Amino acid sequence: MDGGGLKPMDAEQLRENAHKMVDFIADYYKNIENFPVLSQVQPGYLSKLLPDSAPNQPESLQDVLSDVQSKILPGVTHWQSPDYFAYFPSNSSIAGFLGEMLSAGFNMVGFSWITSPAATELEMIVLDWLAKLLKLPDDFLSTGQGGGVIQGTASEAVLVVLLAARDKVLRRVGKDAIGKLVVYGSDQTHSALQKACQIGGIHPENCRFLKTDASSEYALSPESLNEAISHDIAIGLIPFFLSATVGTTSSTAVDPLLVLGKITKDRNALIQSLSTNPEYLKNKASEANMVVDYKDWQIPLGRRFRSLKLWMVLRLYGLENLQSYIRNHIELAKHFEELVSQDPRFQVVAPRKFSLVCFCLLPPHNNEDCANKLNHDLLDAVNSTGKLFISHTVLSGKYTLRFAVGAPLTEERHVNAAWKVLQGKASVLLQSL
Repeated sequence: MDGGGLKPMDAEQLRENAHKMVDFIADYYKNIENFPVLSQVQPGYLSKLLPDSAPNQPESLQDVLSDVQSKILPGVTHWQSPDYFAYFPSNSSIAGFLGEMLSAGFNMVGFSWITSPAATELEMIVLDWLAKLLKLPDDFLSTGQGGGVIQGTASEAVLVVLLAARDKVLRRVGKDAIGKLVVYGSDQTHSALQKACQIGGIHPENCRFLKTDASSEYALSPESLNEAISHDIAIGLIPFFLSATVGTTSSTAVDPLLVLGKITKDRNALIQSLSTNPEYLKNKASEANMVVDYKDWQIPLGRRFRSLKLWMVLRLYGLENLQSYIRNHIELAKHFEELVSQDPRFQVVAPRKFSLVCFCLLPPHNNEDCANKLNHDLLDAVNSTGKLFISHTVLSGKYTLRFAVGAPLTEERHVNAAWKVLQGKASVLLQSL
């Protein structure tokens, strides 16, 4: 009996269809500036365009790609667009794309060394490369008590270190003391910390988000941290975790890490917290403690061969190219900051440290009451043009616009064009007041 259609693992069909897919994606990048950056569709738009059940018979790839073009792309916000300035970008590259293809091709689940030795060993090697590139102390390398792991998301990374710290202190003071554990961060810390506390069983009242302000450039003050810790110890609580940030989401504030405290660089606390050893996963290499099993460094068991992607990016571009790529985005942000500073109607709200500019439109007659609404309206007006996408935050109670440079294709002309749209919409709003 002929199954018909695509066969699951037919090399020639892969070759033919993958070429079509690569052409489709290449054309997408070629034409990416023709799409509205922020999707302009309404909630529920897609259910009106697609059938309510999957097809019984195979359809052609061409039909699927036609639907992607006409039905999916209108609902896509284009993170790779050169006019994307909203959140910190999810950068793609040809090298990264090729690494994803290879990872998908092998499609293995590398939870322990034995499931694919290369996956574990390559991850250790490339993360040591990365640690050296970032000039981290040798303690962070896998050759000592440290080492790196590629987590699925930053939120998972925050969670696993919180769990490791929690279990380390509970081994000392007893599990019943969990209600006394206290976590610290600044009020600029990513919401991932709050979620980690919820998952980790930390009492909501024991999560301290310490106030920051413009005087410290929104960085966490060591004095306010020491004061909070002293207070909590005095009332019988147990401080155990501080989340400090290098480059906060709101304003890229940098907390003074060295002053705030010494880092414990020991992977064993993490492994002790997350390790499981069921019979069906036991093997000689793991039992002899000769290898790293990354299943014990993360929340899920399963993991992809993601180090291939990092390996290919580092090799196909080289460190000098990657450094100049990042520096170029910082220069473009600096350029935008200068444009904002030259227009007396606008104000830069926080010092620019990396490639994020926080700014706002000043209300007429310094009327603070209408300032927040004015900037909210400006954000909506700009994003609804489809010509660019920016986001906002709140700093010291002030509604603040964020302009984050970092999309792969962004050039100076895109920054200039974005500024012209912002100026134009600002003029319309100010005239209407």
